[in-house]
Parts: sequence; C-alpha cells; structure tokens
Amino acid sequence: MSARFGVEEEFVVLDRQTLAPIGMDHGARERITGRRGGGEVMPEYLTCQLECATSPAETRAEAGEQLMRMRALLAEHASQQGAVAASSATPFIAAGGFVVSTSTHYDEVADQLGEITRDHEVNGLHVHVEVPDDEERVRALNRVREWLPTLLALTGNGPYAHGRHSGFASWRSILIRRLPSSWCPPSFHDLDDYTARVDRLVALGAIGDAASIAWAARLSRRFPTVEVRVFDAQLTTDDTLFAAALARALILSGSASARPAEPDAIDASMWTAARRGTQSRVIDPTTGEVGPFWEVASAMLDHARSVLADLGDEEFVVEQFARIRADGTGAERQERAYQRGGVAGLRDLYLSGMSA
Repeated sequence: MSARFGVEEEFVVLDRQTLAPIGMDHGARERITGRRGGGEVMPEYLTCQLECATSPAETRAEAGEQLMRMRALLAEHASQQGAVAASSATPFIAAGGFVVSTSTHYDEVADQLGEITRDHEVNGLHVHVEVPDDEERVRALNRVREWLPTLLALTGNGPYAHGRHSGFASWRSILIRRLPSSWCPPSFHDLDDYTARVDRLVALGAIGDAASIAWAARLSRRFPTVEVRVFDAQLTTDDTLFAAALARALILSGSASARPAEPDAIDASMWTAARRGTQSRVIDPTTGEVGPFWEVASAMLDHARSVLADLGDEEFVVEQFARIRADGTGAERQERAYQRGGVAGLRDLYLSGMSA
C-alpha cells in the first residue's frame, strides 16, 4: 500500500534569553523563505512565525529527510540572529501586540478576528493525506473526526502562557476555540453537503473563504487531501512523523463507528484532552463509550494497525507510543525541562528538538 502525504509545521522565533517571540524584518524572512531541497519555508500569520511544508512524500523516511533539512535551516538562521527557533504550540511568554505578516489574505483574517489577533500566537502541525476520489475523501474525513480527541491528547505541546503554566496540555487548542468553525467538524453526508456547509459559513461572514475553515480536520481547498489540523506543533521530527503516520493510517482505515458522534460530544472530549492530555477520559469511537485515555489509544492503535503495517509504519508507531508512555508528551517534557532548569531548560529543549 502507498499513499502520498504532506506535512506543514509551524515554528516561532524566540529571544534567546527571555523566550519571548520576536518579529523578523522583511529582509531576514526573505533570506530564509523559499523552496529548499524538496520542501518550502514560508512566512506564517505573524512576523515571529515561519512554516515548513514538505513536498508530497510516499514514505515516512522521505518526509523526515525534508523536515530535518528545513529544521536545521531554521535553527541556523535563528542562531545567526541571536534567537531560537522553537516548535512549541504556544510560546512560554508573549508580550502581545504581534505584527501580522504582509499578505492580502492575512490582512483580511486580522480584520475579521479583531482583538483575537493580539494574543493569537499559536503554532500547529497540519497533515495532508491524499485521497483522490471526492466522495471517499468526505468519508475519510468522517472517519478521522472521531479520533480527534485521542490524537490531541497524544500530541499536546503547549503548556505555557504568559510566563506561567496555563493548566492545559494544549493551550493552543483553547485559543483556537475562539475562531469561527473551529474544533470538530460535523459529520457530512457527501461532498455536496460539505460544500454547502462551508458556503453557508462564508455567506454568514463567519469566514472569508474556504481556506479560513478552522475545523480540526477538513478537506483541503487546494489539494485532493484530507487535512488533519488537530495537532500542536511538535518538539521533534519523530514526534511530527508519529502524528503524520497515525493520521494517514486512520484516514485510510475503515469506519470506526456505525453511528457518528455529535460534534458537541467530540468537542467536550477534545476539551478534556487539551486540559489533561494523556490523563484525560475521552470517547472511544469503537464503542461510543467514555474511557481512560490509554485504553482508547490502544483501541485506536488496534484499529489502525493493519494499515500501519501495510505502509511500513507499524513498528515506528508502536515504539513512539511506548516512548510517550515512558517520557511523556511534548507538554510533559516542557514541564519537566522548566522545573529542572527554568527558562534555560526550556531553551535547551527547544534547541535539541531542532536537530532531532
């Protein structure tokens, strides 16, 4: 089995001493952005952010090579500026008043969001999985939506806000909740239903266009892909590839439940996942019941295992599950680093993640 996929991961540039986000001038960003050996580095919403996007990949190894190359480039560039590039979903501290990158689209988004933009420093990981058939793409979206809380709990990596612990494993997810059409998408009958619902949101003025849909999983506007957007930005390349491998397998696996859960139930489960990470209780799509996270995660792994094996990802994903159980999620690793070494401990963790 083969299925192309692509990864987009967002980074924030931080002051080396304080870990506060710092904006880059246009010239500095011009020098680093562009196509780089199979991937592309692009400006993101705020001038303190950059995004790395892979070209379509067939294998995990191919995607990993691109991601490592672009991370090394960002790390080198930041070092030359006396800064740190970090793959954390939220910065440790933020002064607010961020500058929006120059772009007609971003200007429209900032105008729509108003005050939200002023403290909306969030960094995510988006995984695109190619599904060529239009209607099958909608069915795949319906399948993966029910696993969103479990995926979020595994990948929470934004525990800090305003220089203190937010109380959440994924503070980014809570900030995202303020956006129109955020978190869990509805269950769709077919492509016409999906298109009609998006068109209605545009007609309401809730979003400017289909590209502004903030659901945690959606159909891509530009590519024949299902785009899973529930993940926080991940500390290491292996963390990113783990999320991508799981997303691809779940999208290509059979239906998880005969009776789709309602969005409010999945949203409530996502909230507990954002709050407590792997200590949460979430909905098990295979039974419709609420269960302890690790029991549901085990059911998810069993559900995806045959596709993971066909794609050559089973051993890697099983190893990553074991590592998270032993060492914790990104949020837990950030918490330990800060407890042991304060700001310097967090800085060292961020730096190590750019070369791993």
